[in-house]
Amino acid sequence: MRSNIHPEYRTVVFHDTSVDTYFLIKTTLQTSQTIEWKDGNTYPYHTIDISSASHPVYTGEQRATQLEGRVQNFKRRFGSRQLKGAR
Repeated sequence: MRSNIHPEYRTVVFHDTSVDTYFLIKTTLQTSQTIEWKDGNTYPYHTIDISSASHPVYTGEQRATQLEGRVQNFKRRFGSRQLKGAR
């Protein structure tokens, strides 16, 4: 295996800014910011907008956008109207 071809795999602190939650995860992400973690060590730091702590699928707050099927939606919109010329 060739040396010096893989990125550095290191521990990084991710900050979900929408719910103000911090995660300590190993990754190859490169960042120039650092933050002091709860254990007293300094780790690279990266902000994110959404994570498992704030995403509706993972928090159980997902809303159903379409509760009924296409046929029921059509019947609701157009009812039992008959087409002109139809018997």
